Amino acid sequence: MAQAVKFDRTLFEAEHDMFRESYRSFLERHVAPFHEEWEKNKIVDRGVWLEAGKQGFLGMAVPEEYGGGGNDDFRYNVVVTEETSAGRYSGLGFSLQNDVIAPYFLRLATEEQKQRWLPGFCSGELITAIAMTEPGTGSDLQGIKARAVKQEDGSWILNGSKTFITNGIHADLVIVVACTDPDKGALGFSLLVVERGMEGFERGRHLDKIGLDAQDTAELSFTDVRVPAENLLGEEGSGFVYLMQNLPQERISIAVMAAAGMEAVLEQTLQYTKERKAFGKPIGSFQNSRFALAEMATEATMVRIMVDEFLALHLEEKLSVEQAAMAKWYATETQVRLNDRCLQLHGGYGYMREYPVARAFLDARIQTIYGGTTEIMKEIIGRSMGV
Repeated sequence: MAQAVKFDRTLFEAEHDMFRESYRSFLERHVAPFHEEWEKNKIVDRGVWLEAGKQGFLGMAVPEEYGGGGNDDFRYNVVVTEETSAGRYSGLGFSLQNDVIAPYFLRLATEEQKQRWLPGFCSGELITAIAMTEPGTGSDLQGIKARAVKQEDGSWILNGSKTFITNGIHADLVIVVACTDPDKGALGFSLLVVERGMEGFERGRHLDKIGLDAQDTAELSFTDVRVPAENLLGEEGSGFVYLMQNLPQERISIAVMAAAGMEAVLEQTLQYTKERKAFGKPIGSFQNSRFALAEMATEATMVRIMVDEFLALHLEEKLSVEQAAMAKWYATETQVRLNDRCLQLHGGYGYMREYPVARAFLDARIQTIYGGTTEIMKEIIGRSMGV
């Protein structure tokens, strides 16, 4: 198959390539044969989490003493994200667990919390989620209304609701962002870890999305949930600060998804335009098609170079909030636009769900929304410019 994006990457080393081959094998054996069924069921089988944990694809950055891989090289996370995205295995919430949740536990958890949660986190027995978004807040995190009131014994009584929560149905541990002191503004939020089975913690609708069919996304509600004092994550009142510290990694991870996803769709489209004929010749041989493919190959290469450069900065802990925002909005908006043009080149077949390009088109649409909308990303960048 011809390669649409010809780019020699220097980000990875031999051990990462071996890890990639191992993860590809895992996907081929334990995901590919079942993903279509998971899409119909709107959720993956929990067994795939256990298999991923067994093979070392969860908690790579977690120290070995807690059952993890003991290697905090973010490039291993990137490999998992890229291969999952390239294969369009949207049901796997591994990147949320590895890229988003792991830093909270590793940086903020007490020793007792690490011993209690991390072994299951790495084995796949404990699936995690983070609950920020509420029905009325969207990207306005300071508008969060979920409220936790501290009791005399140090425990918390939590009330509120969250929506659009990835891994929400399967989640055994949910990091809930709650207001613990409404008089302190941004310093009035804390992170509480709610566990499966706590009285008053309920899962609402398994949300019906236009894409990412196999991904577990749900509404969560908390009614007088008593959260023990030992489930406070980090310091009381520092929740908003912790969110801001961790969002850049989440956003560069989304950009990684976009870069890998758009390359895969472009490869499939290039092959299709060579095989599909119209007026007696391959549709790719028409000038309009060649120009479109040339433009998309250029755009995909630009995104790849940008994302890899920012990943290199992230590995050195030099990636700024603004750079993560740039990568997130530009990569995802380009992905959505490219997928749309690839669908157009497929003609009527591109509109059929049985074709990968149609499902990729639907799956990618959320990319410009979650993790902070494109508009929020531009606002972050614009403010940093003093305007």
